[in-house]
Amino acid sequence: MEKKYTKPFGNSISASSCFFSSFSVKFCSLFFGKKEKPFDLVAIPKGQVYKDFNVWTLVRRDDEKAMTDPETGKKLKYEEINPKKSIIIGTIRMGFGHWRIAIALASAAHKLGLKSYLLDLMSFTDTSVAKSIKFLEGYYNGFSRLSQNWKWFNEHIWEKITSKTSLTLDSSLQQRLLSSFFVPAFKNIPSEIPLVAAHPWVGHAAVLSGTKKVITMIPDNLPLAFWLVEGSIHTIQSPSAYMGYRTLINMEKGPAIEKCIPKEDIILAGHYIDYELTSNIAKDCKARIKRMNDGQPRRLLLTMGGAGAQALKFADIAKYCKKYIEEKKASLLINMGDHKGRWEILKEHLDKDNIKYTMHDDWKKTQKFISEMDEKENSVTGVHIFLHSDFYGAVYATNLLMRHCDIMITKPSELSFYPIPKLFIQRVGRHEAWGAIRGSEIGDGTKEVTTPDILHRVLKTIIEDDDLLKMNIDFIELNSKAKIYDGALEVVRIATN
Repeated sequence: MEKKYTKPFGNSISASSCFFSSFSVKFCSLFFGKKEKPFDLVAIPKGQVYKDFNVWTLVRRDDEKAMTDPETGKKLKYEEINPKKSIIIGTIRMGFGHWRIAIALASAAHKLGLKSYLLDLMSFTDTSVAKSIKFLEGYYNGFSRLSQNWKWFNEHIWEKITSKTSLTLDSSLQQRLLSSFFVPAFKNIPSEIPLVAAHPWVGHAAVLSGTKKVITMIPDNLPLAFWLVEGSIHTIQSPSAYMGYRTLINMEKGPAIEKCIPKEDIILAGHYIDYELTSNIAKDCKARIKRMNDGQPRRLLLTMGGAGAQALKFADIAKYCKKYIEEKKASLLINMGDHKGRWEILKEHLDKDNIKYTMHDDWKKTQKFISEMDEKENSVTGVHIFLHSDFYGAVYATNLLMRHCDIMITKPSELSFYPIPKLFIQRVGRHEAWGAIRGSEIGDGTKEVTTPDILHRVLKTIIEDDDLLKMNIDFIELNSKAKIYDGALEVVRIATN
């Protein structure tokens, strides 16, 4: 099928683009070898994601290590995949965004009484499937970090790679061909179970394997052909992105585009947000207003991205906010994810600037600390660092902290769409710029702040004054009433109807 796929959505692309797409995939095959035999998958109740959302993890039947409980060291009982009242959430542990979206789906499915099976292509560690993704992720993460430290590279190379090379229809073709490597992970899954893909490689592989209903969740607010999976239903988070994807705007590669995506294959769903967050928006906004009126320290949540590119920016923010922290006008809660190396860089700067901090690296203790944040007035002061080796904890700590913080400081990634006031710092790739545009236009975030002097000015304003924070809170409540944040629930409904 993949050899014949040369006209995405019925549109022609240049012969040279077809050749290059095929060549690049053949080049990858030299590194990762031939395609593997279909995986024999079973489901196990593993990790915190099972405890929180009844998510069963799909593993290979013969993978003893994957089937072992890391807490007890005992082999977990498994069960066969059951198609009844269930969905498969397909993702890739590649950065934090795709996993965070998968968690939002799991939360929505749990709310609707469904059983979720998690299929993470990166979890099949000793296979060419995971090795190929790890290889590609390594380059992406390295270039992302470089873009934050080398202005010329960011402006002249990385900004173009992250926008133009993924924009045109040949990118969709290339991802289709590349995804043929991942088909073995899907071949033995019952085809009648709906599959929701939080990454296009998952979507393409599911379509190629014969899955009857595939939902492709598109996270980007900038229309890029990279995300398109022909043969699936696409869900979109914003009206502007819907128009762009529906009409394949600016995606020509050679011949003009003559056909759009059929209206039956694309749906404006809304923002992909966990039910635990959407159902508590009114309560959490009320708590922010109370802290503001009571003059409590402004709680600033800083979130490290999956590529770990913001360590120096966090150090600059901490240094600028030092006087506010000492005066108990602000507190910093910094989630470093699982980036031990990046934490060492930040730690060096905090120590040099004599900024004291409290470390949180035990997941159970972290959960307890977060759950008690609002029990006492002025209970959260100073700087708190969160660092967890478990990938779920590394990602989900941000979600838990959101409910108890006033402002989230983040690059405009998947977090652009979350219902918390946001200060957007410099993007990592041009495609992320449209996340900040979405947040600033619907009123729950700032414009993208790219230079230290502007960042310091905005920090001063949001700490010393209340008007911007109050405006963001008002718009979050309005957006909630308009169901803008209910996209995850909508995606699950689409998948199961």
